[in-house]
Amino acid sequence: MRPRNATGDSFFAWDGEVLVVNILGKPSASRDAIGKPKGTQLKVSVTAAPQAGKATDHMLRFLAPLFGVAVSDIEVVFGRENVNKQLRIHAPKKLPAVFAQPGLPTDPAGRQ
Repeated sequence: MRPRNATGDSFFAWDGEVLVVNILGKPSASRDAIGKPKGTQLKVSVTAAPQAGKATDHMLRFLAPLFGVAVSDIEVVFGRENVNKQLRIHAPKKLPAVFAQPGLPTDPAGRQ
């Protein structure tokens, strides 16, 4: 089992070519959107209602093209039916702008 604090003081970390992201989900939002980091979590809003993991499934479909991956390349480590979740995104081909903040490593080699 992977530790829940795999990202340390950030909302994301690299595990080889896998991007580990802590999410604070907001279901039933007015639109799908990636928000700002809140502590060690990234706020992600989705329009889907929180029913039996449907909001998480919707979130994965929303996030996959933003990272240039297939939905099957995103693993929910924990939090499938909770607002607090951790995702492992296998070999993302691109990163949303929030990951390009100064001082944060944006690829597995630590380059910016």
